[in-house]
Amino acid sequence: MKNVNHKILALKYRPLNFDQLIGQDLMAQTITNSIKTNRVANAFLLTGVRGTGKTSTARIISKALTCAGNFTEGVKCKTEEFCHCEEITNCKHLDIIEMDAASKTGVDDVRKEIIESAIYKPTTSRYKIYIIDECHMLSRSSWNALLKTLEEPPDQLKFIFCTTEPKKVPLTIISRCQRYDLHRVTIKVLYEHLKKISKLENGKISDTAISLIAKAATGSVRDALSLLDRALVSQKIVDEEIDETFVRKMLGLATREKILDLLKFILDGDQTKSILCVRQMINEGLDPINFINDLLEIIYFVLQKRNLGNFESDLTISEAELEIIDLISKNVNTSTLILFWQFLLKGLDELSIVANPLLSLEMLVIRLLHLKGMPSYEDLINKNILYQKNEPAIVGEVMEEDLSKEKKDEVTKASKDQIKNTSQTRPELTSLVSNKIEEKSIKSFEELIELSSLKKEIELKYDLEKNVNLIKFSDGKIDIAFNENLSKNFVRNLSEKLLAWTQKRWVITLTKGPGQKTFAEKQFIKKKEILESEKKGEVYKKFKNIFSDGELVEVSKED
Repeated sequence: MKNVNHKILALKYRPLNFDQLIGQDLMAQTITNSIKTNRVANAFLLTGVRGTGKTSTARIISKALTCAGNFTEGVKCKTEEFCHCEEITNCKHLDIIEMDAASKTGVDDVRKEIIESAIYKPTTSRYKIYIIDECHMLSRSSWNALLKTLEEPPDQLKFIFCTTEPKKVPLTIISRCQRYDLHRVTIKVLYEHLKKISKLENGKISDTAISLIAKAATGSVRDALSLLDRALVSQKIVDEEIDETFVRKMLGLATREKILDLLKFILDGDQTKSILCVRQMINEGLDPINFINDLLEIIYFVLQKRNLGNFESDLTISEAELEIIDLISKNVNTSTLILFWQFLLKGLDELSIVANPLLSLEMLVIRLLHLKGMPSYEDLINKNILYQKNEPAIVGEVMEEDLSKEKKDEVTKASKDQIKNTSQTRPELTSLVSNKIEEKSIKSFEELIELSSLKKEIELKYDLEKNVNLIKFSDGKIDIAFNENLSKNFVRNLSEKLLAWTQKRWVITLTKGPGQKTFAEKQFIKKKEILESEKKGEVYKKFKNIFSDGELVEVSKED
């Protein structure tokens, strides 16, 4: 008959003391020192992602505080066992009360479970300890009810709060606790831990498979042990060694070799092979989100190899894969890799909102293929120069050897002229315009708007552009149609500014009759007309053939 009392690995190998707690050495050392020196806080706040050991740490702290022997030094009691330890581990100790705040969130639960019983002394141990798990789920009224007890607790009372979301815990509570952040466990530490446990369980599993599990756990010890448990159960059924291929299928991961092949197909512009490769991985149980994350990792490796010449690889990368990454890095530029990275990140967001993630994944690969075929910035400049000279050219096919030295210099100069630093040109422009306006009186409504901008009168400029329907403008007099959106003190403010700027008084009249369109509306209509005109030109048509999804949004005048 099979053993019905089988424990899952996450419970079987749960840490029972500070030495067994992995990946949190600094926190363990700090708490140990505080207990040794008898400088223990009234309350602890343990934060961190799931599976990093918050609840286990809370129980270990409870053992250290209640032990009659010297728990932190490993000195056992007279009974050859740490006192209270078994009861605390099994959640049966009368003085160690564990409360699940996720199911007991109300103020009545806090009063009944904590406040009313806190006045009583512990029965068998030195302290009465409350472990409140998922404490961020407590309501505001529950925290308020607990605040006074937490601020001035009895000598025999200790609190240990555990949470995955410390931002939801009130600051008044955090300030009264000694906070410890439990970090994600590194892949190398998890790898050694899983390897040790697999040997204890007599499991046949390869090192690469273990490292894949360690990586998939994303720093969570509990997740890692759960995945290892799942793999070992499969191994006992088939009675064969678990390899990397099995774990990848179990996790829904594509092999790195296939991802590298796909990246090569994309960079070569081979759409047929790219789509077939994606569909093959989908048929093998590929998870779209895992695939994009793996592809992001590959792009990161290629980028590091290209820019740094080398990188510190993880535990699962092979020498053959390193050679392929090195080959890819020599045939792709940095800007393309950065664009791939941005498109893939956007693809991750799209997967969460589409009905069919697999179709979205194929469309993402197609977009990457077209992205690789897009011309570079230098190609576009070359095309622009040659087009202005009425010379035939195809964007993306202007080769460097086809340009003479004089044309290269012209390209360089054109690119520099187009990439101007506005912060350098603005003061000169401002000075010229300012002199132009102030040397003579204001002759037009447009000059008035320009002068208000130079004088940094933001509110006045906004009204002049957005809310003024001009009827007539002349020297010393302005007629404006009434607009309810005008600022309350617009007329008085404008009169005072005009007097200060021109040294004479202006007559400003508000009329109920219809006026002209506002300056902003005129500019919008003018911009729209220019856009429509440019869309009819040959330049826009050629660019539209290259950027089918592109749209002309602005036309600026070049000096």
